[in-house]
Amino acid sequence: MKKSFCILTLILISITAYSQQDKKMKNLNPAFVHTVYFWLNNPDSKDDQKKFEKAIGRFMKKSKYSDTHYVGKPPKATRDVVDDSFTYALIVSFKSAKDQEKYQKEKAHLKFIEEAQSLWNKVIVYDSQGIKL
Repeated sequence: MKKSFCILTLILISITAYSQQDKKMKNLNPAFVHTVYFWLNNPDSKDDQKKFEKAIGRFMKKSKYSDTHYVGKPPKATRDVVDDSFTYALIVSFKSAKDQEKYQKEKAHLKFIEEAQSLWNKVIVYDSQGIKL
């Protein structure tokens, strides 16, 4: 009886933990994913990093069309196939290609470019639409 109770309790805790974690997580919307890599002019400048992060943070908070977003920095590459030369990556998903088009013209996006473009010397964009597997 005691063993059964312990097993049942562990199962209940596992299910509860998984369901709570699952509710908090939101997958990228596969309809349209916009991936942008930025190379700052002075990638080691803490001041430039702070300016860039502040500008992109404001932008992501004010964007009306992005569904999910991620901003990150590259870890030191340990394999030849990994490119760690960029300074920041931005990954944004959209509910549709039309929303992504609207995002390109929205005030928050244009303001971000105006504020931050002097900080970078290179930007590469990769857009993709999900496929069913």
